[in-house]
Amino acid sequence: MTTSTCEAATSATADPRNPEREECAASYEAHVNPQWVRLMKLLDMDAEYVSCVRETLHTRDGRKILDFLSGYCVYNTGHNHPAIVGALHRELDRSGPLMLQSHISATAGELAERLLRLADASGKRHLGKVYFSTSGAEGVETAIKFSRAHTGRSGLLAARGAFHGLTCGALALMDSGFWSDGFGAMIPGVEFVDFGDLGQLERQLATRRHAALILEPIQGEAGIVLPPAGFLEAAQALCRRYGTVFVLDEVQTGLGRTGRPLAGHHFGLEPDMVILAKALSGGLVPVGAVLMTDVIYESVYPSLRRAIVHTSTYSENGLAMRAGLATLDVIEDEALAGRALSLGEAFRERLRERLARFEMVREVRGLGFFSGIVFAPPRALALRLSFEAFARVHPAMFGQMLVMRLYREHGILTQICGNNFLVLKAAPPLTASEAALDAFVDAMESVMEYVHSSLSFWTDALHLAARAVRI
Repeated sequence: MTTSTCEAATSATADPRNPEREECAASYEAHVNPQWVRLMKLLDMDAEYVSCVRETLHTRDGRKILDFLSGYCVYNTGHNHPAIVGALHRELDRSGPLMLQSHISATAGELAERLLRLADASGKRHLGKVYFSTSGAEGVETAIKFSRAHTGRSGLLAARGAFHGLTCGALALMDSGFWSDGFGAMIPGVEFVDFGDLGQLERQLATRRHAALILEPIQGEAGIVLPPAGFLEAAQALCRRYGTVFVLDEVQTGLGRTGRPLAGHHFGLEPDMVILAKALSGGLVPVGAVLMTDVIYESVYPSLRRAIVHTSTYSENGLAMRAGLATLDVIEDEALAGRALSLGEAFRERLRERLARFEMVREVRGLGFFSGIVFAPPRALALRLSFEAFARVHPAMFGQMLVMRLYREHGILTQICGNNFLVLKAAPPLTASEAALDAFVDAMESVMEYVHSSLSFWTDALHLAARAVRI
């Protein structure tokens, strides 16, 4: 089987069966990740997508799936936005220096300037430099190294429930053993505080042993957890007082997702470092960026001898920089942040109204197009017994049943939060139509009606568990 055969296997055709694609999928199962294939088949989500546009995913068998996960907040501008695709085509067609390395990248300079302007809500230009990476996790590693170089300290402070990535440094900043078990010791010197607890935070910072406090302004995988009023502002002030670098991980929340260019803008923050990735290239090229103050940057690059002490092979590559510029154009030209702010609140209010009658729905929360539906164990005895049986099989069983039913019965793609299995994400592209938002609300009401009124939902889950054992 040649590469062209695999490419042909993903093209649209009227035939719902695709032997070439099945051969490619078998190769994936054999040589890439067999357990992922098992999971997709178990959840009946092993679809073949032939076209993805805006928020709609088209499958070979003619289904239309609405994307309310956005690749974990990658597709802020929607799938395959024509302006970004066109910019990449033009960059390739000009045969320019994409990966020359030993040159000065003009597009990197332009993108850095644009990002710094985007981050500058106050007009003070607190941030002055940008380091480009290829992922959010690499950006977190950069923040760790730069903050240690700047302060001369080795300690790090993070919040419980956070998600920062799956490299060793990023993993060390996460208190969930699910992600780190089996990988041995992570980097030392990391301590944790509860997200929102200023007393804990000040006691830790007062020791003056921490190089950085690294926080998500809104905790994503913890369950779309918004900070208590005044917490982030006070955290920033405490970092200033005790000489700790204040770092915001905006990998999921940045670039319009919460209704402002950065989520930190909602709270009037001026962090010392900001980590961006995911949506920065429109979902088309791996790219990340770490914005920081001049003085932090100069702690790492103080002389010609130190000019390349921290770098990355694909940093500043021409395609990523061009995609980043085109993405910022789309976000600004289509006013996507403001759209997410207004439509997002109306969307959550409709969810609250329609789901209020269901005892298992505790809360609908979020900001912009970053929303979470929070579930609670049922009070009714019959439901509670079934729910507890689910939890004994696996803590994520209830949430995954919701995900599967939304996908299979209603054509909605979403997922539960990675560190809180009782919160379902709703994070569509910022370009999502109001009709798509309404379809999600209708689907959620239908599924919750089924959960509360039909024994089939609960027995289906037990069958799913049995299938998991057999596969």
